[in-house]
Amino acid sequence: MSLNNKVAIITGAARGIGYAIARRFVEDGAKVVLSDVDDERGEAAAEELNGLGEAIYVHCDVGERLDVRNLIAATLDAYGDIDILVNNAGIVAAGDFLEIGVKDFDRVLRVNLKGSFLCGQAVAKHMVEKVAGGGAPGAIVNMSSVNAVFGLPNQVPYSVSKGGVNQLTKVMAVSLAPHGIRVNAIGPGSIMTDMLASVNDDPAARNRILSRTPMGRIGDPREIASIAAFLADDDASYITGQTVYADGGRLPLNYTVDVPEED
Repeated sequence: MSLNNKVAIITGAARGIGYAIARRFVEDGAKVVLSDVDDERGEAAAEELNGLGEAIYVHCDVGERLDVRNLIAATLDAYGDIDILVNNAGIVAAGDFLEIGVKDFDRVLRVNLKGSFLCGQAVAKHMVEKVAGGGAPGAIVNMSSVNAVFGLPNQVPYSVSKGGVNQLTKVMAVSLAPHGIRVNAIGPGSIMTDMLASVNDDPAARNRILSRTPMGRIGDPREIASIAAFLADDDASYITGQTVYADGGRLPLNYTVDVPEED
């Protein structure tokens, strides 16, 4: 696989899965635009990746249409094109169904679902114009989750938003297929990001995760980055409208597995 000289936008790229994808894309030869609302970490991430290839950072609140427009403009100013979009930006807000507040529900859907729509539509419009002018079609990768399928009672807006991302992916794929633009999604299971790092100090929490993971380990962000690189590459040229679940076997499981006790 090679993303040589492709221009990619990755939202929520200051850390975690987004940063891992940005790093993999740079290593594969892409020119990468990292976006986030954490400017300090975003700038530091872009500076680090510049040692490997080409990368810049652009502040973007994906739920704000003007920010998205500025992200597209900054990318075109810097690199003159957009070949790939990874809609990775996402947030959570814990709370049971009877307790979660409207503000938290709206806040999560604004970023996770509306943000994917705004960025996806803006980039797709550029890609359609490019194809009409004889250019090559691009690829869009949305970030879903196994929680688009599972119902977590203490993650109501997150689960709802990711279910919406799955359906958005299908709608985008069908709408953009006549232009040759592919749209797919990735549904990670338990991945060792900042949000999950605390389980290393909580044996009970770690065992609970491993008990529902047949492969018996927590995933690494780089494993999600590998899937994103494949879906963005021409090697996946006949794949669109799909969600690829990287969950260590969790979705097929209908029971829990024994976890060996650590010495």
